[in-house]
Amino acid sequence: LERSMSYRILDGNVGYLQIDHIPGQEVLNRLGGFLVAHVWRQLLGTSALVLDLRQCTGGHVSSIPYLISYLHPGGTVLHVDTIYNRPSNTTTELWTLPQVLGERYSAEKDVVVLTSGHTRGVAEDIVYILKQMGRAIVVGERTGGSALDLQKLRIGNSDFFLTLPVSRSLGPLGGGSQTWEGSGVLPYVGTPAEQALEKALAILTLRRALPQIIQRLEKALQDYYTLVGRVPALLHLLANMDFSAVVSEEDLVAKLNADLQAVSEDPRLLVRIIKHRQHSPESGASEGQGTSPVPEGEAAQRALVDSEFQVEVLPGNVGY
Repeated sequence: LERSMSYRILDGNVGYLQIDHIPGQEVLNRLGGFLVAHVWRQLLGTSALVLDLRQCTGGHVSSIPYLISYLHPGGTVLHVDTIYNRPSNTTTELWTLPQVLGERYSAEKDVVVLTSGHTRGVAEDIVYILKQMGRAIVVGERTGGSALDLQKLRIGNSDFFLTLPVSRSLGPLGGGSQTWEGSGVLPYVGTPAEQALEKALAILTLRRALPQIIQRLEKALQDYYTLVGRVPALLHLLANMDFSAVVSEEDLVAKLNADLQAVSEDPRLLVRIIKHRQHSPESGASEGQGTSPVPEGEAAQRALVDSEFQVEVLPGNVGY
């Protein structure tokens, strides 16, 4: 397990769990108590979780319900997949477990899954399920589009063999019409695999700041917005807004502007991103006075005016 699984706590109290091979249910049944006590329990107190499947190229279908269940709220069970096996002509339904060893990861905490072109098979099914559930933000590259179960068959009595998929996902969470096999799972935030962890941590930093951002917006509306009668509706909107799809500052600004303007019916109500710039002591002192100093001398004053105004007389004696 040490070669296929590792964990650590990153800055910002972000849990990081890397899985390179998914063991079968039989192994998990034997080692489940150990894994919960020595790995999972260390991650439960984190503020968000990064599940790294970038190098996960294999695994066992029987473990899919086990892993998904720790990220699914208790009290309900969810049908996550149906697997069809051609040689036996049977289908197996996969459901989340009604009970798990230890505790489940809080549904209020963010989960980010990292993917690459090397993410294949069972790992892809787990990524697909978590994405369809809306439980995880997928960051990285499109997955490999591999098969759940490959089998090597001898062609007659020859020395030739054929490797082909013998099981496939029917994907109930995707409506049953199309799954990830062949096409792979498309990440929600596409980025080269080697940059995926850095991108995930930037997303989590923004999402961690969301409550404070919303609190400041609420205070600004209460203190300054001139259309006072519309403030209660705007505050209610902010208190109940769904930010599950917000993964960048641009996403946040677009969502806030669209929703705030729709409720207020006021296109002047705008949220903008303003990057903080470093000021020299001299510029800070002049800003503190509230106005910029006017230069001495006619030439300097003319240069200042020319930088701020353009004056022309257009055809027809029209001033511009």
